[in-house]
Amino acid sequence: MSDFDNLTTPPPAPAPEGEVPQDQRTMALLAHILGIFTGFIGSLIIWLVNKDNPEKGFVTDQAKEALNFQITLIIASFVSGILTLVLIGFLMLVAIGIANLVLCILAAMKANNGEAYRYPFALRLIK
Repeated sequence: MSDFDNLTTPPPAPAPEGEVPQDQRTMALLAHILGIFTGFIGSLIIWLVNKDNPEKGFVTDQAKEALNFQITLIIASFVSGILTLVLIGFLMLVAIGIANLVLCILAAMKANNGEAYRYPFALRLIK
């Protein structure tokens, strides 16, 4: 297995012990949905506020996942911005925007149901 496989293969979602409380599910939902409107800032704030509280494990995990995905989108947008010089970047920017909208909504729905969601293509830079 190469190092590249470790970066692109999503880790398995942690198995929650019992039912996830509603307040944690709501905060995890917000971490994912805020990515559509604020980029990485919303999930970063939620992660920083909850990362030291072991009782908020679900929120911390989902905020970290949303943060990693938004960082991946920033990198992809930067590359697409450069590629606009050869006109393919415009198509990539549209695809990135659609992927952000669709995947954030899917993640928010899963988080609201108490299920840990893993984005299919995200660099896991924050562990």
